[in-house]
Amino acid sequence: MAGMTSSARPHLNRRLAEFGTTIFAEMSALAVATGAINLGQGFPDTDGPKEVREAAVRALREGRGNQYPPGPGVPELRTAIAAHQLRRYGLSYDPDTEVLVTAGATEAIAASLLALVEPGDEVVALEPYYDSYAASIALAGGRRVPVTLRPHDGSFRLDLDELRAAVTDRTRLLLINTPHNPTGTVLTRAELAAIAELAVERDLLVVTDEVYEHLVFDAAEHLPLASFPGMRERTVTIGSAGKTFSFTGWKVGWVTAVPELVTAVRSVKQFLTYVSSGPFQYAVAEALALPDSYFEDFRRSMLARRDILAEGLTAAGFEVFRPAGTYFITTDIRPLGEKDGFAFCRALPERAGVVAIPNAVFYDDREAGAPFVRFAFCKREEVLREAVERLRAL
Repeated sequence: MAGMTSSARPHLNRRLAEFGTTIFAEMSALAVATGAINLGQGFPDTDGPKEVREAAVRALREGRGNQYPPGPGVPELRTAIAAHQLRRYGLSYDPDTEVLVTAGATEAIAASLLALVEPGDEVVALEPYYDSYAASIALAGGRRVPVTLRPHDGSFRLDLDELRAAVTDRTRLLLINTPHNPTGTVLTRAELAAIAELAVERDLLVVTDEVYEHLVFDAAEHLPLASFPGMRERTVTIGSAGKTFSFTGWKVGWVTAVPELVTAVRSVKQFLTYVSSGPFQYAVAEALALPDSYFEDFRRSMLARRDILAEGLTAAGFEVFRPAGTYFITTDIRPLGEKDGFAFCRALPERAGVVAIPNAVFYDDREAGAPFVRFAFCKREEVLREAVERLRAL
């Protein structure tokens, strides 16, 4: 028959065979179909600062970025990223050789892993992990080795002995995420120091996803792994404008690292998107120069929303792991008499008019993640209060 192929081989690359449609697409479609409040996918329901939005409009009107921007990113943004790292963390980067702008953090993760991992290399990652980590490792032909964060005294904690035991002679890279999505864990100074010592001792590269750097709460603090002894020359740090400025659709992310690592990542990035988000890059450059008061007000507003949702989930009967960072809350559904997060989340829109995400999708060991469910609180306070009211039906 015309158009048929004689090969029985599936069309999809076998490295991606285990990855179907993302759970975010499925649950967001369910939210639309049922009219439920979507606390599943992590996107804000309001735009970020007006002056940043107007900066993008101004760039469009002035013809800045409407054609291909420079491959590494526009100079204004690379300079702003370097200034941000120096001002916030005392990390000095050359904007011309040590900064690369990407199509969001997702491309930064993919390009980094495709550049630095070869078939057969092991990549140690903190589980549960954002789903693009697993897909990017698979595309690179690497083997992912999960080290599981486990519940302990109201939060999810890293077992440093387990991390050390996971490293073998085949380990190429550690993939670290702090503040951590989905658990909300923020790695402590002692934990990061131990990771740094391990990386130096075993001569490992590290890719660290720090997109929630400005969303840390209570007594937690964000400490870039690259600031620890011996780490600057072996660490690729990933940042993003989407989470900090609430413009997730702009897809502006970045990498900071030594020239050799940036060159490697750029060599892959140029064949993925080449360039992206031209006018938005100029706007994000202005956003990064906002006064410290913006970042503090943003953090404080998310803290208030965290507490609204955390208290409401507790009242509804969930066990709540109050996050130290990010804008996600992980809950345990077993106190509600449930144990299957997938079934629970698929039924929740009809039962209570709310959408959440089953954490099991972030685990290799689905059983380990089965009873946990993630809610996003990056929504307006009135939306969160309505969601809390609906959840009382449980």
